[in-house]
Amino acid sequence: MSPGEIYLASFPFGGTVGAKIRSVLLLTGPVGPVPEVLVGYITSVVPATLLPTDVVLDPTQPECQAANLKTVSTLRLHKLATIHQTDLVRSLGVLSSAVWQEVEIKLRLLLQL
Repeated sequence: MSPGEIYLASFPFGGTVGAKIRSVLLLTGPVGPVPEVLVGYITSVVPATLLPTDVVLDPTQPECQAANLKTVSTLRLHKLATIHQTDLVRSLGVLSSAVWQEVEIKLRLLLQL
């Protein structure tokens, strides 16, 4: 379990109690005595206007095939969550190094690093 891997996980709802099983990107490996991971939200909705920190993941493109997503999706890096490792349901795939580099650049932009 390491950064760049995509999992199905219980992702918390924003602004209300509850969670939904959805695709997430691991941004860290497990951290802490009760292991938690930082994840980014992946949605099958591609917004009409992308944010500068969004990454479109198209499974028909060679650099996204190993992610094993079924449909074109958007990684929304402004939607991050720290979840328990036990909330990870199963592994789906992994991002290519080229897409991971794009994620790193957009995270720096988001966090102003």
